[in-house]
Amino acid sequence: MSRLRVLVCGTTFGQSYLAALARLPDEFELAGVLGRGSGRSADTARRAGVPLYTDVGELPDDIDMACVIVRSSLMGGPGSELARTLLARGIHVLQEQPVHHDDLAESLKVARAHGVRMRMGDLYPQLPAVRVFADAARELAARQRPVYIDAACAVQVSLPLLHTLGEALGTVRPWRFASGGASGPFTVVTGEIGGVPLVLRVQNEIAPEDPDNHMHLLHRVTIGFDGGGLTLHDAHGPVSFTPRLHIPDSVRTAFDFTAPEAGHLTRPATSVLDGPPPTQWEFLRDVLPSAIGRDLLDLRAAVIGLAGASRPEQYHLTLCRMWRDLTTELGYATLLTGQEHRPVAVPGPGDA
Repeated sequence: MSRLRVLVCGTTFGQSYLAALARLPDEFELAGVLGRGSGRSADTARRAGVPLYTDVGELPDDIDMACVIVRSSLMGGPGSELARTLLARGIHVLQEQPVHHDDLAESLKVARAHGVRMRMGDLYPQLPAVRVFADAARELAARQRPVYIDAACAVQVSLPLLHTLGEALGTVRPWRFASGGASGPFTVVTGEIGGVPLVLRVQNEIAPEDPDNHMHLLHRVTIGFDGGGLTLHDAHGPVSFTPRLHIPDSVRTAFDFTAPEAGHLTRPATSVLDGPPPTQWEFLRDVLPSAIGRDLLDLRAAVIGLAGASRPEQYHLTLCRMWRDLTTELGYATLLTGQEHRPVAVPGPGDA
């Protein structure tokens, strides 16, 4: 059981899961791909060198674990039902978010009944920039109490944003949300998370023909402290700290920067805490699969009974309940039509 045989269900975002598994040959063996039998599914299985299955009834008995990267019932897909069918066959399941709270609770019940593990996957808190941000936020919170959260995200990744904030604050309770109405592509939500006042802007728009694209951003978060603001500029970074500007009397009255009280002004106006962000190519090719790999390893640790393996089930149920409250305030997403990608060059000297 130290090397688990894994089935990948779904071949769109499932490509990233296949890349993650390929990086971990000592821990996982790809056992097959489950799809609808489309040309893409067949080509994916052929390139991976594994069988393509089109029905759960076709699966062999030696599959240990399944990654369900199929839209959940909440998103109008069969992912939640598929997860429970696999669990009932004694297969451990990692199901990609978002998952409705009641679906997750039911799947966990099925998992317990059949002696297997079920986990909601969420790669975003595993991303390097998000980990740097969360670690720095907790370090700052040990010195000063957070006083505000200013955040923005696309609705498709609003649940991972809540998870990121929970990691950064160390808690999500208490929370509350209240819609402040729409402004352009964003719906403004106010409230609190972990008792910290919140202003959240959500791009509550989806292109139904291309739902994984046309997002203005993934995540952007600033947690403010009396001494300054810690910012995650997007899911891929960078992470920066900007001290709050405080002008001492010596500068205000005599323009004297040599006084001891002006010493803090010698620090950078903004410090970047991680390295330069990756290219989008590197993010999709390398960073995302590595983060998925950490999720897979977490579930593997629980499956093989490693000491200290995490048990996030109750926390994930709390996040799903919290996300349900948020999406209730957001209401239905606006559907975008006729969208096209129009890349633009980085502005700078000499740029037309």
